[in-house]
Amino acid sequence: MSHFTTMTTQITDPEALRSALGDVGYGDVEVHDHAQPLYGYLGDQRSDRANVIVRRRHIGRASNDIGFRREEDGHYLAVISEYDRRVHDDAWLGRVSARHAYNATSATLAEQGFHIADETVEEDGTVRLVLRRIGAGQ
Repeated sequence: MSHFTTMTTQITDPEALRSALGDVGYGDVEVHDHAQPLYGYLGDQRSDRANVIVRRRHIGRASNDIGFRREEDGHYLAVISEYDRRVHDDAWLGRVSARHAYNATSATLAEQGFHIADETVEEDGTVRLVLRRIGAGQ
């Protein structure tokens, strides 16, 4: 039985995190105001808790839940078992973090009256956006 480890992230927006997890292949994501228990690969409830959770049945038969726990400062800690860190490693967490930033930025732009008119992803992964103000020359 592997234990859960935590990794610090810059993630702050639970809905942008839900979208980011969807972007990397996990469409069924739970978001809770109060942290909920995580479960191990045998279905055993662990002492670890999280606010944003991908349940093990959506990851793989021998996997544990993957969670993100909201800290007092508003950032989320990734809570991932040692076993699942073989796939859900720093590179995976980097992709989730990048998609979180993209989704949070897109939502903020929409709130400010902009929409993304064009998007280009550079070879190094940099995303370049062309914005238009909604209602202006559409």
